[in-house]
Amino acid sequence: MTLARTTLRAATRIGVRLTVVAALAVSGTVHAQLYLDGYRSVPTIGVMFLIQGAASIALAVLLLLSPPGGIPVVLRLAAVGVALGALVGFGASRTVGVFGFTEHGLRPAPQAALSVLAELTVLALLTPPLLRALAAGWSARARTAAMRSDAAR
Repeated sequence: MTLARTTLRAATRIGVRLTVVAALAVSGTVHAQLYLDGYRSVPTIGVMFLIQGAASIALAVLLLLSPPGGIPVVLRLAAVGVALGALVGFGASRTVGVFGFTEHGLRPAPQAALSVLAELTVLALLTPPLLRALAAGWSARARTAAMRSDAAR
């Protein structure tokens, strides 16, 4: 591998990490702001907004501080889970409702659109490499199991 290709890969990894950190920070900030601006008075939903905000910001900090070699799989899983949970909650609140709470469209504006965009960004950037890492782990386990089975014969 050439130095230029290695440098490009490293720069891409850094760019993805910083974009995910920024997207999680945006999502967390939006949820925390909405909590402070009135959602805290909504039973159950208010606490969910606070937890979503805190989890997103905590993950952003952890990703920023994690080793430079790549985003650890457990942090990828957590970030994807938090983003996916927020999007599912968003969709449910606009269709069937969540604990009796409903919203319509991209309200409150612009927070709803910012949050959805941030969470979609996290999913778009982390899901493909996460699936590759999990598949590689499953393949390695399958090879190990097959080797153990062969050795037992």
